[in-house]
Amino acid sequence: RSCLKSRGLGDVYKRQLVVRAQQGDREAFESLTLAHYTRLYRVAKSILRDRHTAEDATQQAFIDIWRYIRRLREPSRFNGWSYRLLVHACYAEAKRGTPRVGEVEPLSEDLVSTADDYRTVADRDQLERAFRRMSLDHRTVIVLRHLLGMTPEEVADVLGVPRQTVYSRLRRAEATLRAALEADARLPTTSAPRREVVR
Repeated sequence: RSCLKSRGLGDVYKRQLVVRAQQGDREAFESLTLAHYTRLYRVAKSILRDRHTAEDATQQAFIDIWRYIRRLREPSRFNGWSYRLLVHACYAEAKRGTPRVGEVEPLSEDLVSTADDYRTVADRDQLERAFRRMSLDHRTVIVLRHLLGMTPEEVADVLGVPRQTVYSRLRRAEATLRAALEADARLPTTSAPRREVVR
């Protein structure tokens, strides 16, 4: 299932907007932007784990969408195509630097429930630490597969990699997530050091 399907636009109307945007209609493109911004931003935020870099990646994705929309041969495939451009923008932002401290967004409920498939997680901070330890490749496949509900074939198409690569990354990502959560669970609880009383 996909929990981020665009809302408010029927498929026929959306296709018409895409076709008009391909013909240079800026108003049609603005309508597409308004309808899809939240969807793409949420995906970028889940991958990058930082509000500001996610905003930058989303804005760059829309710049690229406008620049390359004439190359989209099938307007009905706009969603998957836009995810591909967004993922490229996320990778570019990730190469520019590290996320700003204190700007991390809470994990999506969908990703929290995904982690619960492997282990019950009561502490969101623990889950966040585990998710951030994963590589960008692994976070991306988890987001596309579990947040968007894409099939491995659809994930492969978005990433431009073989299907077997997607399966391999998913296995490693899920194993990394489990291992990180279990490692956190084994950490001893530290107590405040006792203060020596000077007599």
